[in-house]
Amino acid sequence: MKVLFVCTGNTCRSPMAAALLKHISSAEVKSAGIYAGPGQPASQGTVDVLREQGILFDHASQPVTVDLLNWADLILTMTTQHKQALALQYPTITDKLFTLKEYVHQDDNETWEKLKKAYTELEEKRAAFIRERGKELDPNEMDQALYDYLRKEISEIQVLEANLPNYDISDPFGGDLSVYKKTFNEMEKYIELLAKKLDNKE
Repeated sequence: MKVLFVCTGNTCRSPMAAALLKHISSAEVKSAGIYAGPGQPASQGTVDVLREQGILFDHASQPVTVDLLNWADLILTMTTQHKQALALQYPTITDKLFTLKEYVHQDDNETWEKLKKAYTELEEKRAAFIRERGKELDPNEMDQALYDYLRKEISEIQVLEANLPNYDISDPFGGDLSVYKKTFNEMEKYIELLAKKLDNKE
């Protein structure tokens, strides 16, 4: 499996992810940045936090290219924004393009399915209410009456939306070592889940 990690400048998050995965997996791994310049070293915070874990690596930043995208079997971005930017610019890669968290997350599909069902039920109840009461209520009354009638469904949807996962890995750029450690700790659990998922595919 050939895995490409993508972030913004290819000096903090994506090289950290690549080094972590190489450390625990046999996958072929590269990293790149959407706005990366070529040949920059990893940020000192990334180097230091990985060194603390006994992970030594050489890194030179590189921009995303068509060749790199074609090389990869799997493209994992650090944020939803990175994913959207790549999808817009390279629409042919969307079947192998995910955020890291999205790809390894185990529970998001169930939440999404519940949310889609809740949206559908809300819309059906809203339409039925308008059919039944639309002629007797003026527009100002209708909005409040609809809200009162659908209060339970709206509340359930808000709970489901709040439980949707945040697909972004926090950016430590410009922070001190404690900020890099926080990003490392966040990323480590997802890289471990990724390694297990890749092992199951081999």
